[in-house]
Amino acid sequence: MLSGMFDASWMPGRDAFLDLLRCHQLMQKPRKSRSTTNSNHRYHKWKNLIKGFVPTSANQLWVSDITYIDLAEGCCYLHLATDAYSKKIVGWCLAGSLGVLFTLKALRMAIEQAGGGDLSGLIHHSDRGVQYCCDAYIDELQKYNIRISMTEDYKPTDNAIAERVNGTIKGESIYRQKRRFETYREALEEISRFIDFYNSKRPHYSLGMQTPNAVHEQNGEQKKMWKKKNYVRNGEGLWINT
Repeated sequence: MLSGMFDASWMPGRDAFLDLLRCHQLMQKPRKSRSTTNSNHRYHKWKNLIKGFVPTSANQLWVSDITYIDLAEGCCYLHLATDAYSKKIVGWCLAGSLGVLFTLKALRMAIEQAGGGDLSGLIHHSDRGVQYCCDAYIDELQKYNIRISMTEDYKPTDNAIAERVNGTIKGESIYRQKRRFETYREALEEISRFIDFYNSKRPHYSLGMQTPNAVHEQNGEQKKMWKKKNYVRNGEGLWINT
């Protein structure tokens, strides 16, 4: 089927092909997602400190987010902290609620792997959800001199790395397998397995086809193996990369 749509000398990868479908409105509308962000609260909302910021080593910028995982009955929530330089998941917690105790658990796992102590060279970036703005979470960040940054607009691109990690976990460990976990325990076992695989064995195009664990020990700019594609139709109506 694809061979009839594209030039024989070029065939798009999965992500590029999905981008084409989205561009021409050929994708099915996604199911309405559950909301994991409540920004209607009394707590202080912090400024965005990372516009234009590009980390050059690990533990300069962490991005945090929460995503839901469907179960046969109901759902659970995955609280995540990811290192923006290495794309390594440095803290996580799968829980039955959105409570800040679980968000804190993910943060403390990340702090422990960074060695604790004075982390004043680190920025923590998140959305404006109540879990990240509340006193308990802010106190924990300030305890280690971690600078606080939050999204200012209400767009997923404002926390793009975190959103990408969410999509990878759900896309590869759940949707690609066409599965729905029966129980929390089943979800926990699979998510734990996948995060270990993601950190230690899964190469990333944005890291020069290295794993997050490998890059986490490096510094300096990483060579990216992907580039932006431009697609046009040729005279025969086939999609080609220009």
